[in-house]
Amino acid sequence: MKLSQFGKKFCAPTGIVELMDDLGTALNENPDMIFMGGGNPGRIEEAEAIFKARLETVLSDPNQLHSLMGIYQSPQGDKVFREQMAGLLKKEFGWDLSERNIAISNGSQSAFFILYNMLAGTTDDGDNRSIHLPLAPEYIGYGDIGLSQDFFTATQPEIEFLEDNLFKYHVDFSRLNVTSQTAALCVSRPTNPTGNVLTDDEVEHLDELAQAADIPLIIDGAYGLPFPGILFNDAKPHWNSNTVLVLSLSKLGLPGVRTGIIVAREDVIQAYSNANTVVNLACGNLGPTLTRELFRNGEILRLSNNVVRPFYKQRAQQAVAWFRGALGKLPYRIHSPEGAIFLWLWFEGLPITSQELYERLKRRGVLIVPGHNFFPGMDTGWQHQQECIRVSYAQEDSTVKRGIDIIAQEVAKAYSA
Repeated sequence: MKLSQFGKKFCAPTGIVELMDDLGTALNENPDMIFMGGGNPGRIEEAEAIFKARLETVLSDPNQLHSLMGIYQSPQGDKVFREQMAGLLKKEFGWDLSERNIAISNGSQSAFFILYNMLAGTTDDGDNRSIHLPLAPEYIGYGDIGLSQDFFTATQPEIEFLEDNLFKYHVDFSRLNVTSQTAALCVSRPTNPTGNVLTDDEVEHLDELAQAADIPLIIDGAYGLPFPGILFNDAKPHWNSNTVLVLSLSKLGLPGVRTGIIVAREDVIQAYSNANTVVNLACGNLGPTLTRELFRNGEILRLSNNVVRPFYKQRAQQAVAWFRGALGKLPYRIHSPEGAIFLWLWFEGLPITSQELYERLKRRGVLIVPGHNFFPGMDTGWQHQQECIRVSYAQEDSTVKRGIDIIAQEVAKAYSA
């Protein structure tokens, strides 16, 4: 089969393809595998009970059931859902928006494919514009999403060394260079893979730079604010007319419903909706139908703040303690666990690559994600990229503990060799 340039790019094996293939194998075909790789959320009984009750209500009402299964929504998505969400955001945070500022996608990955390629790539005048990532490492799923070459640029972070084998990345504004070729700034908050939460000051500074350059600031809030709220320090939600905020229902416990949410200026939403119609025709109804009542009564924020956040905070603290016990005096550091559902481990001077460590762990029945996949837009000359791994702590405690012990064993073998 002869492939086009598009085919060669998007049909090739990549980091995100490997990650999702491992996820499907581990969760569906090989249940004995210790899965500490992808972003599958943990099971939270209280959240599942809420979604189950909502689904039962929908199934018992013929009109709601028909709306769920029997009709297409508009290109922007379920209007009632968008109205309920806009009302909540306006009431709770004072954001000046309506349902016209909100669009739905079939998962946030789909949303980013459209948003990024709307903004970056080859322009009519022949320029090649790129998405700039102010704080690498960044999400593995961004790396191969662009339709053109040199789609991303990135800024290497400042590293702050903390006590107790912790460290933290900061945006290095002295290196951050916004040029005429920069189409947008994009950050995830909390950052996937590290769990870093950009400070409010960092976000405000990035917003100022974006507005001065007349480009949008895109915030990937899949793990963040205002929901599902998986962050463990003080931070406030950010949105204004120059911000494109991308949210998701996945980390609340609904990854299978594939519902992403874009909050942006009306002209951005209109452009996105037009493109989404071409690519997806319409969005799925299940996520909005299940959760519109939670937005109407504000339950979505209670669920996020009082149930989801404490669940992951406890898991993070426990995983850090287990790693400290297992790794002992090995040369390791853990990024300060400020949010998301991962720990980011840095093994200084690791004698093997992160890919080789991944392969060794996979043979031992443990799946992690090698760190070099998380630096889109950067060259490969920084050795730090080969010394890090991302580890999920979302699975059952006993599973995570077994995985941590095996990771420590393999890291010790690598150093001893």
